[in-house]
Amino acid sequence: MTKKTIFVAILFCGSILVGCAMIGPIMRDVEKPKYEATALTNDIELRSYDPMLVASVQMSGKRKTAISEGFRVLADYIFGNNTLDQNISMTAPVEQQTGQKIAMTAPVQQQQKASNSWIISFVMPNQFSLKTIPKPNNEMITLNEVPAQRFITIRFSGTNSDDNIKQNESALFNYIAQNKINVTGEPKYAFYNPPWTLPFMRRNEIMVQLLDD
Repeated sequence: MTKKTIFVAILFCGSILVGCAMIGPIMRDVEKPKYEATALTNDIELRSYDPMLVASVQMSGKRKTAISEGFRVLADYIFGNNTLDQNISMTAPVEQQTGQKIAMTAPVQQQQKASNSWIISFVMPNQFSLKTIPKPNNEMITLNEVPAQRFITIRFSGTNSDDNIKQNESALFNYIAQNKINVTGEPKYAFYNPPWTLPFMRRNEIMVQLLDD
């Protein structure tokens, strides 16, 4: 390898590290759902979530295709493809569009509805209620108030590949079975980072709702 090639490689790696350093603070500034947690292991914990407002869309197909298409539809909604209620107090100038931009939050959630069918959800910023949130123009999108809920979760890094999800989902359900924890419903997959984030810096989670005592 020549000195020039080595120098270019160092510059490239340095750029990646700088980019990763910038992503961290950006993601920390993104609003996330509020919850109280009790650690069970290094990666598994019990969480009690506050009520939240979510925008959801149902997509068919393979899991990764469904989340990609669902993300696109929901992103279009929060970036302005929505209808303003006249009673909403605007805090920013209205440009030449009928929609209001809604702040991005994390994570993006995915849950299997039925065979080959998935629910993709964005949690809406805490400032909105069902009455004040701008309504989507796309009829595929639904807005729902989710009550306070409790989950058992596992957190892991890496890509959102089927193999990585399957491995961590098995670990979570093994823990649930071994400790005789009562759960209900299908697991939710939660992804906190943009796709260009390096795998080892990503935050992914699998969440299973706890059955009320």
